[in-house]
Amino acid sequence: MEYVNWTKMEDGTQEDWDLLCRLEEKFNADLVDRVLDQLKSLDVDWGGYRVTRYQHSLQSATRAHRDGADEELVVAALLHDLGDILSPYNHSDLASAILKPFVSEKTHWIVKHHGLFQGYYYDHFLGGDRNARDRFKDHPYYDACAYFCQNYDQNAFDPDYDTLPLDFFEPMVRRVFAQSKYGHMELASTAAAE
Repeated sequence: MEYVNWTKMEDGTQEDWDLLCRLEEKFNADLVDRVLDQLKSLDVDWGGYRVTRYQHSLQSATRAHRDGADEELVVAALLHDLGDILSPYNHSDLASAILKPFVSEKTHWIVKHHGLFQGYYYDHFLGGDRNARDRFKDHPYYDACAYFCQNYDQNAFDPDYDTLPLDFFEPMVRRVFAQSKYGHMELASTAAAE
């Protein structure tokens, strides 16, 4: 294994950073596999729901696909709850952060806000405001997010729905993730600046 010569970034050389970019690019070649493994880890029955979050994710993507959504939105539907295990209280933020380098601003916004918009269906039962999403009523993506939640998310808990398997969606995920807006380590510095 090769390593840089520094212990502080300020001491790095061009050769060090070229090495890190090369190694990171090699490691990131397996990103989709790691994302799909994380998705599969949602196949746990936490109780209560009639399907696992993994089955819900597949069903959401199936519904989006059958509705004629573009490939990017189908992948977003598949991965929208990716953060449920590691970040249950703000899972939308985690999923949207993972998708951000690979999807449009609109799709990113939908995934980032779907948790708030989804509350429309249950927050009033939990003492919350089901209309909290209305603070974004004038946002250009409001209707698209409401549509996503209505048609691909809140209704994707049916154990009898004819859900497509992950194998059907995997090529889509690979194509969407191949379209990164950033290159090499540019992603970290650009994302931090935004």
